[in-house]
Amino acid sequence: MIHGTSRNIAPRTRMTPRQALRLVLLGLGTSVVPLDTAVNIAFPEITASFGLSVEMIQWVVICYVLTYSSLMLAFGRVGDVWSHGRVFRVGLLWSSLAYLLCAAAPNYSLLLFCRFLQGVGASFIVSCAPALVTGLFPEDKRSRAVAMFTLMYAIGSAAGPLLGGLLVQLWGWPSVFWFRAPLALIALLYTEEMPAGSGPAVREPVDIVGAALLALGISTVLLTLNRLQHLGGQELLTLLLIATAAISLLGFIHWENRVAQPIVNLGLFRSRGFAGLNVAGVLVYLTSFSVLLLGPYYLVNFTGLSPASAGGVLGASFVGSLAASPLAGRIIERLPSGGVAALGALICGAGLLLIGRWEPGAAGETVTILATLVLQGVGVGLFQVAYMDIVMRSLPRHHRGVAGSIAMLSRSVGVVTGATLLTLVFHTIEAVRLTGGDTPASSFLIGFKATFWSAGVVAGVAGVLVLFATRRSA
Repeated sequence: MIHGTSRNIAPRTRMTPRQALRLVLLGLGTSVVPLDTAVNIAFPEITASFGLSVEMIQWVVICYVLTYSSLMLAFGRVGDVWSHGRVFRVGLLWSSLAYLLCAAAPNYSLLLFCRFLQGVGASFIVSCAPALVTGLFPEDKRSRAVAMFTLMYAIGSAAGPLLGGLLVQLWGWPSVFWFRAPLALIALLYTEEMPAGSGPAVREPVDIVGAALLALGISTVLLTLNRLQHLGGQELLTLLLIATAAISLLGFIHWENRVAQPIVNLGLFRSRGFAGLNVAGVLVYLTSFSVLLLGPYYLVNFTGLSPASAGGVLGASFVGSLAASPLAGRIIERLPSGGVAALGALICGAGLLLIGRWEPGAAGETVTILATLVLQGVGVGLFQVAYMDIVMRSLPRHHRGVAGSIAMLSRSVGVVTGATLLTLVFHTIEAVRLTGGDTPASSFLIGFKATFWSAGVVAGVAGVLVLFATRRSA
């Protein structure tokens, strides 16, 4: 059941120094995942280094996000049963090695394989980080705990483009990977004494069969979405992926309804409200990825900014999220979380529509770019805190690993789907304009604007969907 109503507030309690230290260490360890936004600002140099088309760069995103999307729910369940702290620390060690391998990749194929390894490490970290953060707070302060987690995530996301631009300018694209290895190792060293996290009184088995079916199903669904833009001569491969996805997911549903300790209680998704809320989450994250996908190319090619400056400007979106996250945590204690999530989605949509109005060389161009990016980021910040709060309280406390993974999975599915669909929209419009005789620069700008206008409309639809979902289930 989803509840969008306000709650009675217990007296305020201050964090102890020990809690604050643990929160900082969790933030440092978790930050290596959102710091992956540093890779986006390196897209132009990666494509140039390996002689790639813009279209091919999406695989740098897909190989990574596809992997941790497929594994998050399973590792969240492992954390619930085994230990959130242990799973988190395994992820830190694994990720530190993966970052070094990515930086050393001598060709594009090996870079993609190392991104797969990086995705495995990210799934360990992200699946248990929300549970560890909320475990530092009493239950009546859950919305503030969620706000702190999203704040930490936003800090990493905001710092990524700025650091990435500077690092690329100084040491080239490999630096956007290797600089995170020391951060992961420092967090690993100092989180050794962190509590394992709450779990069931009796150790429950991990559903290995369900985990494997789910991972196969999610990965093939996302790959199918990607292949829809490459149907020419490859229809058989697409059909094979569709069949594999359908069999895997149907098998997962059949198995989960019969196993004693499933990965996730599928009864939750029989609620139209809960299902609708998660669809809205996917749509918001899908449309928001347009900023990271196309923004770097606009800023580098049409504003005259250096990679470092472009990265700083691109980070304005995450600065907006950073500012909105703690505010959202306090608002949710007094107002319906469903309304806050809907408002966030609508503000995000407005920001995306305004980004679609960017004009190279216009008066006040830099101010306009920064303002619209911040606005879009504020919307995302409000939405993600409220959305995660609803999901986290929809499951029992000892299933917080799974709950956090569901919330993060919608982000991942949105990113992968966005990388595919947004690229398809952009390149289709760009190709039509090129065929019509427009210059490459003009064709890019028209495709850029149309993509952001479409994204803004879809984000607005997500806001309406949230209102419908939360009111229906209240």
